[in-house]
Amino acid sequence: MMHPIRILGIDPGLRRTGWGLIEALGNRLTFVAAGTVTSDDKRELAARLVQLHDGLQKVIDDNAPQEAAVELTFVNKDAGATLKLGQARGIALLVPSLHGLEVAEYAPNLVKKTVVGTGHAEKDQIRHMVKILLPKAQFDTDDAADALAIAICHAHHRKTSAVRAKAEALARGAA
Repeated sequence: MMHPIRILGIDPGLRRTGWGLIEALGNRLTFVAAGTVTSDDKRELAARLVQLHDGLQKVIDDNAPQEAAVELTFVNKDAGATLKLGQARGIALLVPSLHGLEVAEYAPNLVKKTVVGTGHAEKDQIRHMVKILLPKAQFDTDDAADALAIAICHAHHRKTSAVRAKAEALARGAA
């Protein structure tokens, strides 16, 4: 008998880190919860990272996900902003890992292509498709909608990710 898998999607950001939790049972996806962890932009960087850490810690403690997925960071023209986003992304990878969860990573274009059908979808298209795929979904920000999209992407690609990881582990062991 199959059991549903709780998947936590995380859309990292220094100001707002979106999170979305779904359950996947075969091809059936069910909305569980979503929200946004924020940091106070008047505080120093280290304190803001602690706020993100503590917020994600609470999300995991309250919802007990079994797997996590984080969006990959893209490099933009502002190197400082990219670096700060990378630090927030580090927190998004660290917290689930500290809980023993496997953390998958997905490029933004793959998330959009999986959920919307095109890799260059706009925010409103993502929100719309998340509501279609998860009719009971409620989210307070675009970041939370994006996090649900990341969780949906992981639900669709988790088997191939697991197979790829196992093959890589076997290859490392054979080397």
